[in-house]
Amino acid sequence: MLSTSRLAKSLTLLVALATAFAATPAVAQAQLSIGISVNFGPPAIPVYVQPPCPTPNYLWSPGYWAYGDGGYYWVAGTWVPAPAPGLLWTPGYWGWNNGNFRWNQGYWATGIGFYGGVNYGFGYYGRGYAGGQWQGGQFRYNTAITNVNRTVIRNVYVNRTVVVNRWNPRSYNGGNGGVIARPVPSELAVARGHRVFATSAQVQHQRIAAQNRINFAAVNHGRPATAAVARPFSATNRPATARAVPAAAHTAPVHTQAAHVAPVHTQAAHAAPVHAQAAHVAPVHTQAAHAAHAPPQHAAPQHAPPQHAAPQHAPPQHAAPQHAPPANDTDKHGTPPR
Repeated sequence: MLSTSRLAKSLTLLVALATAFAATPAVAQAQLSIGISVNFGPPAIPVYVQPPCPTPNYLWSPGYWAYGDGGYYWVAGTWVPAPAPGLLWTPGYWGWNNGNFRWNQGYWATGIGFYGGVNYGFGYYGRGYAGGQWQGGQFRYNTAITNVNRTVIRNVYVNRTVVVNRWNPRSYNGGNGGVIARPVPSELAVARGHRVFATSAQVQHQRIAAQNRINFAAVNHGRPATAAVARPFSATNRPATARAVPAAAHTAPVHTQAAHVAPVHTQAAHAAPVHAQAAHVAPVHTQAAHAAHAPPQHAAPQHAPPQHAAPQHAPPQHAAPQHAPPANDTDKHGTPPR
């Protein structure tokens, strides 16, 4: 039987999850229900440094190419708070579909779903997430991959067995030159389950990125000047190098299909499979086995010691480039994965 204290913790976590799920419609209302379709793929994922995690329980949201009136533009990777303890972020991805590339929106859930096999780096090697996991109501960071500020964050561990040291710059699934990957049963189960789409902070972060001309591939040629930031862009946290987008290419649409947000049931069984034991709340099934097969990150030194930002999509200090292509890719960056 569970002790009174452990049962109380479990109930507290369930209430937090239920509250987040009940609030899902409000989050959805803040997003745009737009289906993006483009007849050519996005640029390669750039190599960059992951800034150290600034606050406990913030999760990494990898950078990605979004699309607007001015073409593809880079949305910087950043640390964001989860809507509730136990939830993990599955990144969005571009996938080939009936002659065009379509954006598949990312979402929060108690497991990691399919994100196209794209190696975003820093634990997102193409399948699963190896950068950390929830334990009770606290997120534990794997410092073999994740860069954290150890003076602020103490809940860490080291697991180098899940590190992928090869890098694959391909930024989309299918089509000509894209990643060849298909979802596995566990990923399909997550997609069929209860999901919460991007939070208002994530949506605002993308919108502000879309308003900065230097983020567009047509201007930076696939090498964004600001590839990652410690905290999401907001009204009070705007990039110092921002340059207004010309009228012809104003704010680009946010790729968030909020209308499809799955109402997350508040029942414990659905909420996280929080098996009444706090330690099991949303165990981030890092799927080490999967991560190992996934293309490495193009990220940077993820084995980098917490407080030093390591080249992001560049492999950590003793790792080789991470974004490894599924079949026969070659090592790109000689640094450890991120």
